[in-house]
Amino acid sequence: MTGMIRLGVDTGGTFTDFVALDTEGRLRVHKVLSTPQAPERAILQGIREMGLDVTRLQLVHGSTVATNAVLEGKGVKTLYIGNHGFADLLSIGRQQRASLYDLQPLPVEPPVPPSCCLETGGRLDAQGRLLEPLTDDALAALCEQVAQLAPQAVAVNLLFSYLDPATEERIAAALPDDLFVSLSSRVLPEIREYERGMATWLNAWVGPRVRGYLQRLGLGMAGASVSVMQSSGDTVAAAQAADNAVRMLLSGPAGGLIAARHVGLAVGRERLLTFDMGGTSTDVALIDGEPRLTTEGHIGRFPVAVPMVDMHTIGAGGGSIAWIDAGGMLQVGPQSAGAEPGPACYGRGGTRPTVTDANLVLGRLQPDAFLGGEMQLDVAAATVAVGSLAVAMAVAPVRAALDIIAVANEHMAQALRAIAVKRGADPREHVLVSFGGAGGLHVCALADLLGMDRAMVPVHGGVLSAFGMLAARPGRQISRTRIGLLEEIEADEIESMFSGLRAQGLAALREEGFAEEDCDHLASVDLRYAGQSYTLNLPWRGAVGTIEDFHARHLQRYGHRLDLPVELVNLRQWVRGPCSRLRLAGLSRGPAGEPFGHCHVAGGGAPVPQYWRHALVAGQRIEGPALIAEKVATTWVADGWILEVDEIGNLQLTCRAADSSR
Repeated sequence: MTGMIRLGVDTGGTFTDFVALDTEGRLRVHKVLSTPQAPERAILQGIREMGLDVTRLQLVHGSTVATNAVLEGKGVKTLYIGNHGFADLLSIGRQQRASLYDLQPLPVEPPVPPSCCLETGGRLDAQGRLLEPLTDDALAALCEQVAQLAPQAVAVNLLFSYLDPATEERIAAALPDDLFVSLSSRVLPEIREYERGMATWLNAWVGPRVRGYLQRLGLGMAGASVSVMQSSGDTVAAAQAADNAVRMLLSGPAGGLIAARHVGLAVGRERLLTFDMGGTSTDVALIDGEPRLTTEGHIGRFPVAVPMVDMHTIGAGGGSIAWIDAGGMLQVGPQSAGAEPGPACYGRGGTRPTVTDANLVLGRLQPDAFLGGEMQLDVAAATVAVGSLAVAMAVAPVRAALDIIAVANEHMAQALRAIAVKRGADPREHVLVSFGGAGGLHVCALADLLGMDRAMVPVHGGVLSAFGMLAARPGRQISRTRIGLLEEIEADEIESMFSGLRAQGLAALREEGFAEEDCDHLASVDLRYAGQSYTLNLPWRGAVGTIEDFHARHLQRYGHRLDLPVELVNLRQWVRGPCSRLRLAGLSRGPAGEPFGHCHVAGGGAPVPQYWRHALVAGQRIEGPALIAEKVATTWVADGWILEVDEIGNLQLTCRAADSSR
């Protein structure tokens, strides 16, 4: 599609970020405040402000519509249909307690009200044989129940339906066409009825909201090509995404990890510990090669068994509100001021102190350099907000602001430690990569807390998730359960199953206009020792080779291997379209950029120099303390840290002690 402009958009809780790639390979970035009630309005506003022609756009965007609907409990009225005796499956779950030692846990509302849980026939056994048929009369009675309850969506999850989806398909065909119907045999055709049922219900619960949003966006972008980022880091055409809302729950954050890897590879940095700090939350992840995927993720209290990038999210962002709890302790988050009204310093009616207000009071944000000077911050309002907290703490406003930052930093450091330890990694052997609008303000402090001496603020770091939309590839991840001892399953059967999954993925990509010869694919399997519950995923390279790999991986992950047969559980086929042609231009090595001014920063001693990031040149070194301002973010180079600009414009940060020892 020659002459088309590619546009990556990340819709966050506070800002909506834009990165446009024109036909000559030049990048433009932009930010607007998000419009949470109608996210498409902010996207269309940003397109207008950038002066882009909608009919010439290829839009790839990360959407928070599904995520926010789940976290805020704002799904539509949804019925859950299971087999007789299994109506309360989602309420019972795995009977795992959120707080193991809490002897008096508060009752938790079931995902689906009992009145919305229906039972029916059509039960299969573990071999796919019919145990209880679904008669025509029973189907008619079920449809009558659905009509009386008048839902907007229906989730159907019958036992072992992944072995034979015929009964689920029959139920779907009998329901009204205007209902959003989600079938477990389509959403997640895998073993484990609870996880399959939860994914199916989540898909139905938020599906109509996602479909409505994509339809409204499509109307506003008539003539454009519109795709959506999936939680796995692959993109999918908006028309296909509408029925797969559950695969969009980490849509925006996935873009950030794709971009972090893309930028890291460009400068030879592959082992990364990342944190994406936006206005509402912070996402942390570990990258060593390809971003890791997991099928054991959670959104809020709900397990999500579809493939998604392996990350951890906490409620600590620039808009996180600071408050004093009943015991007199300072807390930061998880509640956020969001985009409306936003932090007090935005001047939009917010009055409660936030992390952004604290950074402004400390001077780490400058009121006339925010968003490249396009948005003036209200220092007086921020001082009043932080001052009200300082009174309650009986300290000076600057001390209160420092404490707010310290608490927020500790929350993020704990999350980074946790994800590194969980993966068996030492943070000190990685580069800390910060992005998101607020990440650069905290990167040095977090590296200090983690004992790391190297950090990086990527080029376009303030809009990196939007940049990642342009770096991502179209793709599908398709799975199917086949349980049996691996050495006893015929090789032809496994290859036939992989072939069918591959054909399914290629067909979906052909619908988007991608030729089969431009696509590649990767086969993998979920394996376990016979008798185990949990699995390890490994690339498929024949039964013998994969069994050897499994023993080695089990030893590496858990410290031991067993003399037990290896059992196959799931087959997974990853089919991806062409690689992105996105390339980062080299930076000039002209005269070093000079400070555009100096400002007072709490704890900074002498006036601190301020630089525009776009004025810096490759090879330029700056010793902290210093402020680096740009249109989409600000970086605070703390005392004891040295900044060096690399060949493509990343800010490489090194602890002075480590730098002097080399």
